[in-house]
Amino acid sequence: MSTELFEHRAVISGIGQSAIGRRIDRSGFQLTLDAILAAVDDAGLTVADIDGLAMFPGGGMANLPGYANGNLYEVQDALRITTTWRQGLVEGMALPFYGPAQAVATGAARHVVIWRTVKEGSAARDAGGRPAYGSTKPLAEGPNAWLLPIGMLSPVCQIAPFATRYMYEYGLTREQLAWIPVTQRAHAARNPDAVYRKPLSVDDYLEARMISTPLCLFDCDVPADGATAIVVSAADRAADLRAPVRIEAMAGVVDDRPSWDQWQDMSRVGHSTAEALWARTALRPADVDVAQLYDGFSIEAIWWLEAMGFCGVGEAGGFIDGGKRIALDGELPLNTWGGQLSGGRLHAGFGHAAEAVRQLRGEAGERQISGAEVAAVTNVGGIEAGAALLTRW
Repeated sequence: MSTELFEHRAVISGIGQSAIGRRIDRSGFQLTLDAILAAVDDAGLTVADIDGLAMFPGGGMANLPGYANGNLYEVQDALRITTTWRQGLVEGMALPFYGPAQAVATGAARHVVIWRTVKEGSAARDAGGRPAYGSTKPLAEGPNAWLLPIGMLSPVCQIAPFATRYMYEYGLTREQLAWIPVTQRAHAARNPDAVYRKPLSVDDYLEARMISTPLCLFDCDVPADGATAIVVSAADRAADLRAPVRIEAMAGVVDDRPSWDQWQDMSRVGHSTAEALWARTALRPADVDVAQLYDGFSIEAIWWLEAMGFCGVGEAGGFIDGGKRIALDGELPLNTWGGQLSGGRLHAGFGHAAEAVRQLRGEAGERQISGAEVAAVTNVGGIEAGAALLTRW
């Protein structure tokens, strides 16, 4: 029996993004096609080469206001693609490219494109736009039965208690946490596609309005319009590709109850996923040149710094304090595109994966990390944890 990791039979061959902004005057479907066509071209392929399609999220969430646009059938029909594999991914996906990598590794397809489209910037500004997650149904049922009665209408309300617990356990201060959004805003200033590029100071952060204590405005990702597409190809087709990136290892482990309000240790999230990841590679944390760690909220980047072993448990506050270690010229450049806190909420690790590929190819422009050969990418944490190491081909 072969012991080869399935991810070694797959590569990320292309990335593409549409225009990104707080409000883009194009439909979600148009943005989706823009990103897909850009990703296919970036891979050095044609639409005729694509035989697999995947989108996030799939199912009934595909056309919620601001949440996703362009379903599998619409895209397949518009591009006249013949598929051998399709998948509508729903919440619970470890990483954007996890399912497509399995598809090409098993021979179900040769070139799969997966996309994520958001129109949350527009929806948030339009009358009757996207409401808080928990306020869309008249009845509190399922997980909402435990959340709505206490006012947990959106993710920030669910994550804030985790931040409070972590601060209590390890002494993290808001002055220290500020360096996540402040440093990432400095990185975004070098990203022409970032939503926010104006400098941000620690004082600006501390004076910002509170959203759900202890998380303030700048701890939260930025609703945006935009689409990201990723092409995953069979590794044995690498010679046909423009600039493939190797998937060294990836993992996704949920070792506790899949519910934010029932998670047992609120100060430790993502550790089991990281342990599983490092067990699949000879690389170590010190080998990572650039880290694209999920930051739907700033505390999630704190979780991943510790879970991935870039610093010890309870040490993340000291690690990020002052911003030097996580700056572009630091020992672990963090979210070099500005992350979701300044680059925009492209969601589900799509923006992070795209930036990791750019860095490994040397195509990140003014924010390029010299000699980057290993990139870490993570997604969410806890109930939807995923982590990967990508390496230069």
